[in-house]
Amino acid sequence: MPEGDTIFRTARTLERALAGQIISRFETVLPKLARVEVDSGVVGRTVEQVEAQGKWLLMRFSGDLTLLTHMLMSGSWHIYRPGEAWKRPKMQMRIVVGTEAIVAVAFLVPVAEFHSAESLRRRAGFRRLGPSVLAGEFEAAKILANLRENPEKEIGAALLEQSLLAGLGNIFKSEVCFGSRVNPFRRIETLSIAELSSILNTARKFMTANILESSTDRMVTRNSLRQTSGRAGPEERLWVYGRLGRPCHRCGSAIESRKQQPGARITFWCPTCQSF
Repeated sequence: MPEGDTIFRTARTLERALAGQIISRFETVLPKLARVEVDSGVVGRTVEQVEAQGKWLLMRFSGDLTLLTHMLMSGSWHIYRPGEAWKRPKMQMRIVVGTEAIVAVAFLVPVAEFHSAESLRRRAGFRRLGPSVLAGEFEAAKILANLRENPEKEIGAALLEQSLLAGLGNIFKSEVCFGSRVNPFRRIETLSIAELSSILNTARKFMTANILESSTDRMVTRNSLRQTSGRAGPEERLWVYGRLGRPCHRCGSAIESRKQQPGARITFWCPTCQSF
């Protein structure tokens, strides 16, 4: 599943390509979106803004219309010049938003909805979204309060709850806990304010590093982006994720992993650097 940094970069690319442009083409294979095009019309509207909120992407059009999408495991947005060949099969196309200069195509996007400002405020799963780790103003105090209101949750599981803080996914969860030297299976009630603050600051640091102009689509947490090739595997790019049985980069202990509830997502950690 794309994590918050990927969605942020996607929104930034779409914003630069489409903002201020008039829509001259709109296609979709999704019946609910097609009905809105018939009833209200997307063609002729102006793209006012494209932004990311956590793992959600919002494309805002003039006339109080917003296209809300979520990539889940397989979705992606591409941009092309008119007439340029697509890199994915046409059968995977779900949405096309085109201007005179740019064609934006959503492939295999499983969640796509049109909303007004009012319906967006009521949308389950979005209206309760916590503060974004990549927001312009980082609401660390609010996220800290959200976490402390859930003392019995394991910190690794809590970091994936988008209602507490938005944007982190399974890879960042393991990497952030390692970067803070906190065992991901510790309950929040056992963590000090200093430990929780370290987790939030590390999350912000790691995610921000991955939205720089020089960043690639391969997550990097261990080395600077200048030192690590985007084509490198997790052994070079990451501290613990995907490195089961491999030696810890810090202490040499074998990295461990196991499923963590709820959701049974795989968590990786170093038993020495992140001991209870």
